[in-house]
Amino acid sequence: GAVSRAPRWAIAHKFPAERIETVLESIDIQVGRTGVLTPVARLTPVNVGGVIVSNASLHNEDEIKRKDIHIGDTVVIQRAGDVIPQVVEVITHKRSQLNKPYKFPTSCPSCGRESIRLEGEAARRCLGGLACKDQAVERLKHFVSRNAIDIDGLGEKQIQLFWDEGFISSPGDIFKLRDRRTDLEKKAGLGKRSVGNILNAIEKSRTIKLERLIYGLGIPQIGQATARLLAMNFGTLDKLRLTLINAVDKQSTDYHDLV
Repeated sequence: GAVSRAPRWAIAHKFPAERIETVLESIDIQVGRTGVLTPVARLTPVNVGGVIVSNASLHNEDEIKRKDIHIGDTVVIQRAGDVIPQVVEVITHKRSQLNKPYKFPTSCPSCGRESIRLEGEAARRCLGGLACKDQAVERLKHFVSRNAIDIDGLGEKQIQLFWDEGFISSPGDIFKLRDRRTDLEKKAGLGKRSVGNILNAIEKSRTIKLERLIYGLGIPQIGQATARLLAMNFGTLDKLRLTLINAVDKQSTDYHDLV
């Protein structure tokens, strides 16, 4: 069979990835659109397969403990699939007594709110929701992305600028930007033409397929394939919304339809 992105019956043979030693200088925490706190290794830049690598995801706190990663360690890195940088292992015999174990934060580095880790999950999540700046900005970026609402000209740079300037704080604010046209045209890097193009793209995006809207909302566990199934099954946003409201009652037929 096949999943939404690839067939299950196909395999790929690849050459072993090149492995290089470097130093893990620090670990930063990135906050994703669903609130997941992801540790990112900041590495001494090194050439791996023709690409300069200075960052690598460490995935979660369990991965840091499993690999026994300390700040300042000499580590072996590779580009998984010749694309994604990853820390393979720590060279422990090169570890100094000054290299300290990393303590994963229990509060969000963006908004300072508490983070929790649910039983059975590897990820730790910030509870701030849209009140957390990093979550809000990442959700807005996802909302306008190509597979979601797909607003041409409104990319990550513009979303960050509009957030910083207070023009938008939620997806609905994007469709009110036409009322701020004069303010937008005064910002550095924007002019009448570029602002006009963005506003025209926003107007065109008011009519889209339901599956793209569902995906653009960034609901956890709802990817493109699931969004498509929901759209096909319910047909309209009003029907889906009513079903979700009724599904709060786990004894209802709507709950069992969704499950």
